[in-house]
Amino acid sequence: MTNQTNNKAKALLDWVDARFPLSRMMKEHVTEYYAPKNFNFWYFFGSLALLVLVIQIVSGIFLTMNYKPDGNLNQYHLPAAFTAVEYIMRDVSGGWIIRYMHSTGASMFFIVVYLHMFRGLIYGSFKKPRELVWVCGALIFLALMAEAFMGYLLPWGQMSFWGAQVIINLFGAIPVIGPDLSTWIRGDFNVSDVTLNRFFALHVIAVPLVLVGLVVAHLIALHEVGSNNPDGVEIKKLKDENGIPLDGIPFHPYYTVKDILGVVVFLIVFCSIMFFAPEGGGYFLEAPNFDPANSLKTPAHIAPVWYFTPFYAILRAIPSFAGTQVWGVIGMGAAVILIALLPWLDRSPVKSVRYRNATFKTMLVLFLIAFIGLGILGAQVATDLRTEIAQSFTIFYFLFFLGMPIYTSPERPSLAAFKQQLRSRPLAALFAAGWVGGVMLIAVLVSIYDLYLLARLFFADPFQIQTLLIRVFSVLYMAFFFVGTLLNTKLNADQAVPERVTMSTTRQKIMFFVYAAITLAGAYLFANSI
Repeated sequence: MTNQTNNKAKALLDWVDARFPLSRMMKEHVTEYYAPKNFNFWYFFGSLALLVLVIQIVSGIFLTMNYKPDGNLNQYHLPAAFTAVEYIMRDVSGGWIIRYMHSTGASMFFIVVYLHMFRGLIYGSFKKPRELVWVCGALIFLALMAEAFMGYLLPWGQMSFWGAQVIINLFGAIPVIGPDLSTWIRGDFNVSDVTLNRFFALHVIAVPLVLVGLVVAHLIALHEVGSNNPDGVEIKKLKDENGIPLDGIPFHPYYTVKDILGVVVFLIVFCSIMFFAPEGGGYFLEAPNFDPANSLKTPAHIAPVWYFTPFYAILRAIPSFAGTQVWGVIGMGAAVILIALLPWLDRSPVKSVRYRNATFKTMLVLFLIAFIGLGILGAQVATDLRTEIAQSFTIFYFLFFLGMPIYTSPERPSLAAFKQQLRSRPLAALFAAGWVGGVMLIAVLVSIYDLYLLARLFFADPFQIQTLLIRVFSVLYMAFFFVGTLLNTKLNADQAVPERVTMSTTRQKIMFFVYAAITLAGAYLFANSI
């Protein structure tokens, strides 16, 4: 009986294979896709991101069955969209768990994606030949931000309404086309029922299609060039007589079983939040959003959801100039775009942070402190001191990217080398000199300006002196580090990279936790000392 069943199953599979390459796709992407054998826990987050995407799509489908995108008032003088959410929570069977699954999944999606991007950053997954994989990932991040922003409006609560009002009004700062662009995005002169309907359509249909397409392109590009690993060694270079990488193992069953462990741990955390703390301490679901949207009542403090706060803090940190806030909008956009340009900013031939020099590791820690600090500051009410600290963190953030061609350069800059390049490649030499000089000039000018203000306020309010000292120290420290990188070759000396993959040592694990502790403690103390 068993043999007969197996024969029928094989006959069905052969019939499908004759019309659709199912078995070939399984071999190419699962059973005969060879991945490096030294994957660690950082490689859980890619598969977890795919899991959360499925959770969001499935829970979103069930939510749309009972949600009504209508911003007009009903017979109870409440917005219909707001009461639709309350109907799902109170009257639909199992509706509360589906809603909490979707709202918790939104935050967990960004947590997983941020950790996945950080893994790519520390292990050089953006370097050749994976530039397109990284760019597809950056586009996924942009699409995810758009999806989250449009979905945030749908509950039609106070923070949803006013958050959308503030963010859309930012486009009005763009010269010439800004006001018309804001009106076009809203579909009205103010956030209204028209805005809600178009955001609903984009959130449910348009952006998810783009997101799924980008994920498919991301996976196809990844499987074409192969996965990176913690050592940064290309396993395809060393193969046996059958063409199988010596340092590779089949993705199935080895990593499918390993990913199941990550999925189980993730689901324990996910369900714990969903059942016991779905509001996430007011960060996953804000308290003002439990009040219906009211265009005549502005909340005391308007802030985006936590996963947007680093970029929102950059927006607030950049002061207006020439009577426009467009510079903050440009800075916020550049902060996202620079992530996609990493393959062309990093000039080091070394991929993994395990073998990177002290300069890169220190810059990485400063970048993480700045990013986490900006996230904390962006969620708080703006004050003079917080703005000053956010400006210092913004400088850290941009210097990490813009200074990368300098502190990751494998060659020590010298006047002789510059003259030789000037003769052979004059445009490239002038561009490099302008880049280095521009970064250093910005640091020096900001420091001089801060010292000037410090001198004027020496006998004034000591509180303001404290804020200036923070900025002076921050900028001078960064400038000193660039100068040290240019003058000290030991800081810029990478370690030897092995030819074959290795397993992480106890020393490397201890150093990771030391760096993580410094990063978290530095970001928390610096941002909360206000």
